[in-house]
Amino acid sequence: MDISTFAQIDTFHWVLDMNTFVGEAYDQVNEVCIFLLNSFTLPPEKALAVYVQSPGSPFVFCGAVTISRPSAVLSLPWPEPGGGSNQQPQLTADAQPLSAKIGVSVEDLASLPSLDVAGEKRIERMAMKVGENLFNFMQSFCGVDGSKLIVPMDILDRWFNKFQERAKRDPSYLKGFAL
Repeated sequence: MDISTFAQIDTFHWVLDMNTFVGEAYDQVNEVCIFLLNSFTLPPEKALAVYVQSPGSPFVFCGAVTISRPSAVLSLPWPEPGGGSNQQPQLTADAQPLSAKIGVSVEDLASLPSLDVAGEKRIERMAMKVGENLFNFMQSFCGVDGSKLIVPMDILDRWFNKFQERAKRDPSYLKGFAL
């Protein structure tokens, strides 16, 4: 689908009502592919940002594309409906039911936290798993001196050599660290 499927709110903001496409199953849409077409011009200091909004919750930033990064597959981390509260939003008799939305906006690149939020989360989880592997390895060689752990000086080299050897022997070993 192209941008014409979205409702234009103003010059720089568009919204896609997910009820139109998937109804209440919006949270089953886990990823979106976004790209700039050749005819689309965007200043170098601007980005096309993507947000998601569950019914009754605020918009959550998912990532962005720029002229230098014209395409991306972004994960959609749908927030809890109602912003995580257990209360259902109150509707009046003439109110439209709340729906999930995907928002797109043109924004200053410098104001955005990251172009790929989900990618950073995956890297963070992988780093935590590698750190946990190192900690578990170190525990098997450490002693305790009061409130300090005492480990051999070459412990990092020994761990890294073991890590590399295992990765060479078993190519699927490193896949266990990725999520």
